[in-house]
Amino acid sequence: MDFQVGDIVYMKKAHPCGSHEWEILRIGVDFRIKCGGCGHLVMLPRVKFEKAAKKIIKKASEASQ
Repeated sequence: MDFQVGDIVYMKKAHPCGSHEWEILRIGVDFRIKCGGCGHLVMLPRVKFEKAAKKIIKKASEASQ
């Protein structure tokens, strides 16, 4: 999958707050993501993030329009 900053992704496991939706804030060797439910920020290695991401719910280009 092709990820961009601003994309909203659906993750396999839910955050303890119950949300599966995360917003991508930074891309590189590590991904910085923000929980869509409570706003918690998490850094994940690229490999772990790409395994855990199921699908892109909303692309960054769609959100800006």
